[in-house]
Amino acid sequence: MKRPTINITPAERLGRLLVGLVGVIGGLVLLGSAGSAVVAGLEVLLVLAGLDLIVTGALGHCPLYRKLGYTPPSLRRTA
Repeated sequence: MKRPTINITPAERLGRLLVGLVGVIGGLVLLGSAGSAVVAGLEVLLVLAGLDLIVTGALGHCPLYRKLGYTPPSLRRTA
């Protein structure tokens, strides 16, 4: 399997990792005190979103950026 190209700046990668970690920890803490199924479902979605941010930050590749054709200016190569 070929590793995807890096399309996220180092600062954004760090931000994604930090926000993702906060989301996962916060979601798991809140999940322990969930009062209803709807609230528990939303907290699970928070954990999953946090995991997504952690994975994209660790890989340095955002599939949505690739699909939209976006490359941060600092990563653009001049031809």
